[in-house]
Amino acid sequence: MAIPAEIMHIGMEVFLLVFVRMTGLFVVAPVFGGKNIPTYLKIGFSFMLALVLVNTIGTWDLNFTNIYEYFIFVLKEFIVGITLGYVSYLIFTGIHLAGQLIDMQIGFGIVNVIDPLNSIQVPITSTFYFVLCILIFLICKGHYILIRALSVSYKYIPVGAGVFGKGIIDDILRVFGNIFFTAFKISAPILAAIIIADVALGIISKSVPQMNVFMVGMPLKIVLGLAIVVITMPMFISLVENLIRYMDNEMYTFLKDMAVK
Repeated sequence: MAIPAEIMHIGMEVFLLVFVRMTGLFVVAPVFGGKNIPTYLKIGFSFMLALVLVNTIGTWDLNFTNIYEYFIFVLKEFIVGITLGYVSYLIFTGIHLAGQLIDMQIGFGIVNVIDPLNSIQVPITSTFYFVLCILIFLICKGHYILIRALSVSYKYIPVGAGVFGKGIIDDILRVFGNIFFTAFKISAPILAAIIIADVALGIISKSVPQMNVFMVGMPLKIVLGLAIVVITMPMFISLVENLIRYMDNEMYTFLKDMAVK
């Protein structure tokens, strides 16, 4: 098999580093990193994308004298790619968390289904929100955003030049805090409605002791919760679109903090 001219032009060692960064992203990135995507497809797509990008990143002299120093370069490239992938996947983590909060309140907390993408059990509302989020992600061309971020990453971080300092830790803590806040914003209308329903049922139970509020409360919470989910669906779609833009901005923030100062 002949080696492509792009690899010969820039050097095999540089191409392998580009390929490792591509692979690091597609290990955990939304849509690309799903367990239902065959491993051969992930590797093949990463290889073809590396061939496309290898001539656009410029040429750098890698200063290494042995295989151990080159291994450090490989590790840096993989961490850069996997960091971008985790930043993009965190928006889906917030959606999962919001669905779990909702299910615990409306009574679906013990009803789980298998998530084929992650091979874990997740509540019903989480699965519904997750599938809808993937659909919105593809409609908003979120997969294009990931590929563009990979291409732009070489303007901030040349091959083998990633730096991982205190700024990255601060970025991770900030993103995690924002994801929890986002999950609360998604679930807040349902949680507020359930609290109001609990207060109303408590008043009824004191006013009419003969009434079994526990038999009425469970179906009432389910109907009320599902109704609020449907009513707030336009807000959820708008919020996911904002999350995709937020993901785009955060990936560039991480790239700047990992760049050589």
